[in-house]
Amino acid sequence: MAGSNPRGRRNTPRHRSPLTGTNRVSTHAPNPAAPSPELSHVKVQPAPSSFHFVIPSDFNDGRDVQKQILDDIARRQYSEHSTFAIKLALEEALINAIKHGNNFDPAKHVVVDVLITTESAEIQIEDQGPGFDRANVPDPTAEENLDKCSGRGILLMEAYMNIVEWSHDGRRIRLVKRNEEDLVPK
Repeated sequence: MAGSNPRGRRNTPRHRSPLTGTNRVSTHAPNPAAPSPELSHVKVQPAPSSFHFVIPSDFNDGRDVQKQILDDIARRQYSEHSTFAIKLALEEALINAIKHGNNFDPAKHVVVDVLITTESAEIQIEDQGPGFDRANVPDPTAEENLDKCSGRGILLMEAYMNIVEWSHDGRRIRLVKRNEEDLVPK
């Protein structure tokens, strides 16, 4: 007789639990799309994303880089606060590299290296300009600088990011932002 076995038991699929080592009887066919009850508490982390861009000293190319990075941030469901901080700092750093570092020179490039996980985003941007000394940049909050239209980008990056480091005589910036909870409850 089909569907029976010599011992008279129903042909019910048996599964060995990977966590307890015991057999578990299933009364229905397993659904491969459904999460295993033993693993329902395990959160699967997406693999880190790594990007490497070499772009000309052009704002349009900078915007394309920014879009790809922010798309990956959104895919990883970063908080609104962290997403805003990354967007702001990335835009400021790219503008500084293209405008102040490379002086819009079409023969010069900007190199952007990015590593994104669900916990944090690390972005390094390096231009081919002469560099600068961060200590000699005027404080935009000083009375004599309040009416100036520029000079706030570095202050904003340092205020919003968890880590801001300058190297290679000021030609390279390293920005790190942790994926932190929003500051104000929704």
